[in-house]
Amino acid sequence: MWDTLCKYTSRVHSITQSVNSWFIQPLSSIMLSCTSSPASLFPRLRKLTWHAYGSQCAAEFLRMAFVPSLLSLDIRISSPSFTFLSVISSLGTLCPHLQDMSLVTYEPSKVFHKGSPFILQPISQLQNLHTLSIWDVGNQGIGHIMQLQALRSLSLDLREGPSIWGSQSHLQLPGFHDLEFFRLSANKLEDAFNFLNSLQVFRSKKIIACFDSAPSSNSEILTKFLAILQQKCDDNLEHFTLMFLRSARTRPDDFMPLQACHNLTQLHIRRGCDTSISGEELCQMVSAWPKLEALSIGGLSIGNTITFHGLISLLRLCPSLTSLSLAIDATKLDGIDIKRPGGEISSKHLKVLVLGNSPIDSPQHVALIISGLFPYLEQVEFDYWDSCMQAQKNTMIDRWTSVNTFLRCFSIVRERYTEA
Repeated sequence: MWDTLCKYTSRVHSITQSVNSWFIQPLSSIMLSCTSSPASLFPRLRKLTWHAYGSQCAAEFLRMAFVPSLLSLDIRISSPSFTFLSVISSLGTLCPHLQDMSLVTYEPSKVFHKGSPFILQPISQLQNLHTLSIWDVGNQGIGHIMQLQALRSLSLDLREGPSIWGSQSHLQLPGFHDLEFFRLSANKLEDAFNFLNSLQVFRSKKIIACFDSAPSSNSEILTKFLAILQQKCDDNLEHFTLMFLRSARTRPDDFMPLQACHNLTQLHIRRGCDTSISGEELCQMVSAWPKLEALSIGGLSIGNTITFHGLISLLRLCPSLTSLSLAIDATKLDGIDIKRPGGEISSKHLKVLVLGNSPIDSPQHVALIISGLFPYLEQVEFDYWDSCMQAQKNTMIDRWTSVNTFLRCFSIVRERYTEA
């Protein structure tokens, strides 16, 4: 019977265990019931996803699933047992070829002190690790992570971690030289600033920064954070995304340190960052990024005074844009020639245009202008409208829907004209 079972389990390359999965406990019982069972039922396992409890039964299963062939490990746990954590501590020897690893917990404050000592040892042994997502393992653990020469992608969660990031740190860690992607999650901007300030070098092409709490309205911590980020990254930064889980008021001046990042191709100031910006301020901000391909500004942007004139100036400064998300005032059409709205300026590259919170009066005129500026754009998207505009929301969305109807008609006519 064991031979028959092994015949099939040896073919398994991927296993996923979710909270609602039922098969792990009976399988563990079968394994324990036979002392002659093989050390591993899954000698060719490549990928293991474990989003469940860190129980004794789970530990027994992991002992069997941690094999040298394992390349990808995704663990998301709550309240892990010491037995479970002790099995994880053997990762470095049992899975020496591991390339992608994610260790995430639903209860970071409880798991940090309990689980981090078990994580420190295997981290330094995983020399083939390319992608890592992990909770805060303290300065010692981060020091181990910095020694991974193959590491290119790192997601670090500083929330509920050690208190050293909550105050100015005198630590000087070597840092990261060759990251391609870095995601940082923290409670406050101050924690992220102190973390970056402790690094001698920090170079990454793509950075996503997500914060639970917003800075106070008169605080300069966002400017300081972006300044230290630019200082450490130098010209390596190509993609930057900023998010707040709570609404944060930001100003165009806050982002001026990023102007020194001349190779920036994507900037996303996501929902949660309420940015009021004029057309002149927008053009001043993007003037240093001629390679810009994607730009998203804010979720609210109620105070925006960007008109089509500002949009045309933006296209002149950033001719390579393929994706654009912001709020404009589409009611102000003075001085715009609807037949040739941009003159010689148009963008054949733009494929995504998101205009949430954008007021509009005349759908037909706006459609003609958009079609003239973006001849290959198929539709306008509008994924977010602020509660302050709820009274106008349905009317505005109906009008933008009419714009999309006109754009589709223009596209059909253009295709038939081209065929003819």
